[in-house]
Amino acid sequence: MTSLHAGAPGQDAGDGPVVGILALQGDFREHARVLDGLGARVRLVRRPEDLDGIGGIVLPGGESSVMDKLARTFGLFEPLRERLRAGLPAYGTCAGLILLADEIEDGIAGQQTFGGLDVVVRRNAFGAQNQSFETDLDIPELGETPVHAVFIRGPVVESVGPDARVLAALDDGRVVAVEQGNLLGTAFHPEITGEHRFHEYFLDTVRAAA
Repeated sequence: MTSLHAGAPGQDAGDGPVVGILALQGDFREHARVLDGLGARVRLVRRPEDLDGIGGIVLPGGESSVMDKLARTFGLFEPLRERLRAGLPAYGTCAGLILLADEIEDGIAGQQTFGGLDVVVRRNAFGAQNQSFETDLDIPELGETPVHAVFIRGPVVESVGPDARVLAALDDGRVVAVEQGNLLGTAFHPEITGEHRFHEYFLDTVRAAA
């Protein structure tokens, strides 16, 4: 059974890396199950004090504009942005990718991002939820076996700056996975398909940064 912790570092049992999950909205529970299964100590992050002692953070899928507003409401936005700027490893899926992007091409009025990825993203690039689809992606960094990817109202990376690196693209060339330093972003949801290699890849980054 997955143990979900929220609060100060003393509550995290075990010897795996302490990984926070932004738990304001979205599918944070699915990420928690994956990370717990891989031996990480999961910390749900809702307030600034929840950032203390974490070695990395996952920004889940959901509604990026809602997460932005709630992060500011709970005083979490600026502390988390500063931690990311200081090198805290982060993995964003779908809405989480939007939150890590430096620029949103079609953001709603007043929407902000934590930034850090030198990319421009477009929200809901693949249509409504009933237009969700699945495909296999070749990602050499994760091995020879293709990654099965599920896209649910996902964003797309419209442009990639010189500091970011493309990890995966669709057959039509649209970029759907990027990394830059300690930051990783995917437009799809490996947390719901049983595909754990992206989480393992991220945990390697967390351990290397420790």
